[in-house]
Amino acid sequence: MKTLMNFLGKSLLVLTVIFGIAGCAAAADPIKIGYLATLTGEGATWGQHERDAAMLAVKEINEKGGLLGRPVELICYDIKGKPEDAVNAIRKLIFDDKVVAVGGSNYSGIQLAVAPIADKEQVPVVSSSATNPTVTVDPDTGKVRPYMFRITYTDPYQGMIIADYLIKKRGAKKLAIIGDIGDAYSEGLTEFVKARADELQVENKFWAYRGGDVDFRAQLTEAKAWGADAVALTMLYKEMGLVIKQAAELDWKPFFMGGDGYSPNIFEIAGDAMEGTFWVYPTSDDDPRLAGLIEKYEKEYGNKPTEILNMTFGYDILQMIFHGIATAGKAEGPAIRDAIENTQDLQVTHFNWTVDKETHNPLNKPAAVLQAKDGKLFYLETWDPQASF
Repeated sequence: MKTLMNFLGKSLLVLTVIFGIAGCAAAADPIKIGYLATLTGEGATWGQHERDAAMLAVKEINEKGGLLGRPVELICYDIKGKPEDAVNAIRKLIFDDKVVAVGGSNYSGIQLAVAPIADKEQVPVVSSSATNPTVTVDPDTGKVRPYMFRITYTDPYQGMIIADYLIKKRGAKKLAIIGDIGDAYSEGLTEFVKARADELQVENKFWAYRGGDVDFRAQLTEAKAWGADAVALTMLYKEMGLVIKQAAELDWKPFFMGGDGYSPNIFEIAGDAMEGTFWVYPTSDDDPRLAGLIEKYEKEYGNKPTEILNMTFGYDILQMIFHGIATAGKAEGPAIRDAIENTQDLQVTHFNWTVDKETHNPLNKPAAVLQAKDGKLFYLETWDPQASF
């Protein structure tokens, strides 16, 4: 199926998808669900996969008769990876389109920008890869943001894994951390890598850059001279790829480990220098539980998905929203919010989803440690937390 994309006001791209279904539901007013996705610019590969998987989920639910006797309609706006575009988009979704819930996005900074609107207007939002803890918990009050949820783990958790793995499993004695000052995701992940390294009493040092930088040789030269034997990468895939590539050009090969800012496109940037690097990820592309969804996606769109995680997140977020609507018995934001918050052991594609009421994070979500080899990431082990982070 081809997507329908038209330019609307405020430079937003909108995608509206509704699939016809038989019976009385086809004549009823649709239940509208919004989605915030970066469809153009940096990060578009993530947003496009989330959108397409969400569309697939809507198609499937409508083929089964919809929800509450009504068809489901997906309305997706291109937020271009920018908080200001996301604010415009969620306002349009809530006030003009009258959505009852929203999926996305995958950026912490964007979720923080839309959170006050979602909470005030009582529309639940379920984000994908937004890992900063403050996305769902207000740091000023310590209380959960009532309408903000997430499917992924948080920065404290993946920061703990990165530090633990490099120190405990790879024997790092001096840990360099390279991150973007000014980016909520990077700053949060940096904080928690450092906190865990401090807890383990391992010497660590932070080297900063600002968004848009492409030359990291100065930071790498200093870190090498300092004697770092491992590097935690707390940024997104483009910069991670450049750091790894430039380190190799400086003939420096410490242990590298990055978080879920990874993308398969990083191999095109870093090339052979990616070999042997380590990554923490919410799931593994070769997880057999994902095979059925991958097959359905390929059949629907005629090509294999490359961003397996984002595809899975987009699809599973819609499953949670569907569950919330069905459980609530009505398509109203507060009732859906209550149903999502009280969800226990919901089987989605890649895990059983229980919502922690205190944080709105998934409780005890497993993570995969992967290693780059021959141009791909391969599964090494699963880190199964004993508590929610």
